[in-house]
Amino acid sequence: MESSEAVLRVERGVASEEELAALAVVLLALWSHPPVEPEPPPALGWSWWDGSAGYAPPESWR
Repeated sequence: MESSEAVLRVERGVASEEELAALAVVLLALWSHPPVEPEPPPALGWSWWDGSAGYAPPESWR
């Protein structure tokens, strides 16, 4: 970096140069990979609509 502007700031404690470098490497590694989108759930078939496998009392309408 050519500018003297701070990119990271330590709120408490004193971070060494090695700790800041490790943090910068982790942040850059996370930033370089795009987030993985979750797969959509599988589409349900029409088996839930077919009610033939369930119990039907004798006086039920069909």
